[in-house]
Amino acid sequence: MTPFDLALLLLISNAVQNAMTGPDTSLVGGVIAAATLLVLNYLIAEVSGGNRRFRKFIEGQPSLLIHDGQIMTASLAKEHVSLDELQRALREHGISTPNEVALAVLEVDGSISCLKYDDLKQPSANHPTRRKFLQKHQ
Repeated sequence: MTPFDLALLLLISNAVQNAMTGPDTSLVGGVIAAATLLVLNYLIAEVSGGNRRFRKFIEGQPSLLIHDGQIMTASLAKEHVSLDELQRALREHGISTPNEVALAVLEVDGSISCLKYDDLKQPSANHPTRRKFLQKHQ
């Protein structure tokens, strides 16, 4: 669930609640309010499906947290992700240290995805990144 979806749910619940307890207590008023919000959500989803800039504006974009075993502290600070949260996500993926991580990304839904060097297609031993990883762990 994206933040936009959560906001939509809160708006629908507020609109329907106002229709039930407000001056207009008709079922039709609540249905019209909910239907209007759902149609607007559908239109926004259609536009964002075809327009990358609009999608980035509405949903945001993923942020790189770890690259080649190096923690990107500026990205952590910008996204308000603590080092403890990052370490918890690494443990959830079965990773003990950031040195084992090729990429860790904060996704737009708030989850942290991690790619270990072992999960990537095995580059040749001559690939600079793989060579550095092999040297560290031998």
